[in-house]
Amino acid sequence: MSEAVRRFTRALYEFESDAPAKVEGALSGALCRMPDPFGECDAAGVRAVYEGLAQAWPDMERRAYISIAGDDEHGGTWVGEGGFYTGTFEAPWLGIPATRRVAHMRFHEFFRVEAGRITEIQFAWDIPEVMMQARAWPLAPSLGREWCVPGPATCDGLGPHDATRSEASRQHIVDMLMCMKKHPAQGGPELMELERFWHPKMAWYGPSGIGTGRGTTGFRRVHQIPFLKAMPDRGYAAGDIRYHFFAEGDYVGVTGWPNMLQTLTHPGWMGIAPPGKHVEMRSLDFWRLENGLIRENWVLVDLIHLYSQIGVDVFERMGEYVDGGAPL
Repeated sequence: MSEAVRRFTRALYEFESDAPAKVEGALSGALCRMPDPFGECDAAGVRAVYEGLAQAWPDMERRAYISIAGDDEHGGTWVGEGGFYTGTFEAPWLGIPATRRVAHMRFHEFFRVEAGRITEIQFAWDIPEVMMQARAWPLAPSLGREWCVPGPATCDGLGPHDATRSEASRQHIVDMLMCMKKHPAQGGPELMELERFWHPKMAWYGPSGIGTGRGTTGFRRVHQIPFLKAMPDRGYAAGDIRYHFFAEGDYVGVTGWPNMLQTLTHPGWMGIAPPGKHVEMRSLDFWRLENGLIRENWVLVDLIHLYSQIGVDVFERMGEYVDGGAPL
């Protein structure tokens, strides 16, 4: 891991008063891709976001349970971290009402590193998770289980790991995704060969708004079947996406920003009426393999960005839900 990434992570774990300034210094000159509603910004913009979050969560800290590094298929070097921010929710944030209780927000953050410097950082934050803790999520309930998603069952997500095993893990995920995309374009779900890639007790930790599913049956019920019914052209635009796969030991990360492009043409996914629109999704994912099979999969999708593409302002609707709406 580069020293710049260490400065970033150390500042946010301790999170003293100078933490936002240290974050700005670590990201100086980097392309910063934040989740909606923040969008793309520079290091000073990231600093402002953390200053706002710290005002709401004054005892905030960042806890990572996955930290991996590796080279992608294009020769780029990436560091991927997953975990959660936590603190006492003392004041409103983004219009989300304070709970005066401990809050948590899952994160996946990927850093592109060149010559020891961070040149790009991608943030996936589970902001809907914070809304749910404040009882302010204004949209459809999840099909899966909502909870504080756990770290790796093996408690070994912080590396370092063997390079040969890393490459085998990366190839396993690439092969799995190639088979996954055969359905529904080329035929039924048997083409995905799920038993070849996934452990019988696998856990799929989806973003809040979708939730967690256990086993391939649970994964398909809470996410994949509704997703593919709504967007059956999944995978058709794969050639328009530049993926970045990197691995360390039994762990694999992937990003694309976006890494999914499809058309929302049918009902059934998250209660969304099909607008017939082409949408993009930003998903930062981690997998953990165990005995050659995927045992855990952490997935964070910027659902607020997805909703904005189909004309739903989640924050405006949340304000109406929390405040009872504007006077007639």
